[in-house]
Amino acid sequence: MAKLVFGMNQSLDGYVDHQAFAPGPALFRHFIDHVRNLSGIVYGRRLYEVMRYWDEDHADWEPAGGDFAAAWRYQPKWVVSRSLKSVGPNATLVGDDFEPVIRELKARLVGEIGVGGPDLARSLSDLGLIDEYRLYLHPVVLGRGKPLFAGPRPRLRLVASDRIDEDVIRLTYVPA
Repeated sequence: MAKLVFGMNQSLDGYVDHQAFAPGPALFRHFIDHVRNLSGIVYGRRLYEVMRYWDEDHADWEPAGGDFAAAWRYQPKWVVSRSLKSVGPNATLVGDDFEPVIRELKARLVGEIGVGGPDLARSLSDLGLIDEYRLYLHPVVLGRGKPLFAGPRPRLRLVASDRIDEDVIRLTYVPA
């Protein structure tokens, strides 16, 4: 049985903004290795649209960009969306009735299934489906934006903390 792992970069004040801070080389390498080892990824629409950047090669990429793109393209993806009509390569569109699909993925796959997007993570948390939360805390204060947790969460228990990059700490929690 696979476990659902929600991981997200966030500011010190709890906001998510993919334009406000980018991973340094060590954190980017960490994400390449992480994505390579997943059994698949479940995305909300907004984050999936951001990540579609990796579907096409870009001439200005450093070698690590190509490594991440290859790892990302390889992974099967399930995109939970009411508004999208189609998704890209190696992706499956999942509509409103996503709970049975996610439960089936957890039962059928082994290893870790990544969860991308705070809104989707909230819905999955409300259903008791998230097994682990990995918060990548960046030394940035945004003062505004999309909150990582937009509403009550289940009580969490810290199980690990790791310095991933010179400035980034990963906090790993499980439901208490």
